Amino acid sequence: MIVRQFIQWLRTANAGDRADAASALARAYLYSNLAPDDRAAAEGALLLLLDDPSPLVRRALAEVFAASQAAPPAVVHALAADQPDIAAPVLERSPLLMDADLVDQVATGSSEVQSAIARRDRLPRAVAAAIAEVGTAEACLVLIENPHADIAPFSLDRIVERHGHLAAIREALAGRTDLAVPTRQALLAKLSATLAEFVAARTWLDDGRARRVAREACERATVALAAQVPHGEVRALVRHLCASGQLTPGLVLRAVLCGNVRLFEDALAELSGLPPARISAILHDRGGSFRALYQKARLPASLYPAFRAVVETMQTSGFVGDAGGAARLKRRMIERVLTRCAEEPGDEIEPLMTLLRRFATEAAREEARLFCDEIAGEPSGRLAAA
Repeated sequence: MIVRQFIQWLRTANAGDRADAASALARAYLYSNLAPDDRAAAEGALLLLLDDPSPLVRRALAEVFAASQAAPPAVVHALAADQPDIAAPVLERSPLLMDADLVDQVATGSSEVQSAIARRDRLPRAVAAAIAEVGTAEACLVLIENPHADIAPFSLDRIVERHGHLAAIREALAGRTDLAVPTRQALLAKLSATLAEFVAARTWLDDGRARRVAREACERATVALAAQVPHGEVRALVRHLCASGQLTPGLVLRAVLCGNVRLFEDALAELSGLPPARISAILHDRGGSFRALYQKARLPASLYPAFRAVVETMQTSGFVGDAGGAARLKRRMIERVLTRCAEEPGDEIEPLMTLLRRFATEAAREEARLFCDEIAGEPSGRLAAA
């Protein structure tokens, strides 16, 4: 009888009163000790309210039922498929929605719907993968910033691939402590490509030069990254570089000229297919067949004189102890290689000499910056005494 009167009253009440009544009925369904017949009648009325023309009414139901395990499943599923501002609280909090329901909503929903799902507590890996695959940049940003989301490494890679050109995405990903080294390098590559496009679009540099500058900056950052990670993670970085087409001869030469022997060895192992122990034995043995290893790695013949000079120097005296560890180019090493390569006959050596001179200039400028920083950081008394 009460439900019948309630339904009759709905026909004449205004939207605000109907919303208040819907909220009261929903709370009564959840928290009152209703008889089975009354509960069934109340559920019928709640289902009827789903057809109310006012979004205020349906929103009132969503706010009450959003986090409840005891909510009527049919009502919850209907609210989850409603317009975004009504569906959002249910999609974000309802324990009645299965992973398949959430994945379907991600595939068909708006950015607001996807973001609501991305905010869920203890978001399952499968749902996170769906957001990474088809979610908008806003939803992916919410997902990255959700500390309770279970995100697989391949999903983070997919987000970098789809939205890594956006600064907010890069910043949020860079702040994660669980980000794999290959993914961090992919972020560097995205940043470099984005900067190159930005500079070229404003005609500050021509397109070719902008891309070369960006590529070299990415290579510098990649070598620096490889110098910071544990040895066990360098091979994974090398495999990523190879798979993405970034393991270029120029990058390998930069690595060895920086003194990053581990990156050099792992790159040769990846390119040649030989085990790392065999690579290390060849590089450190003066009688080893470095030329055969170089050819097996399919590195260009034009760069062989430089690699040979570096390896021979390493075998005799090791790397010069410049500042910067294995992250920066070693100026004296480059000068030795330049001297050795200048003795090579023919015009074919000129492109290599040009590259080495560019490396030498970069190393000299970096040394100058370090020197000035050191001078600027000294106490004034010591400068005066000098």
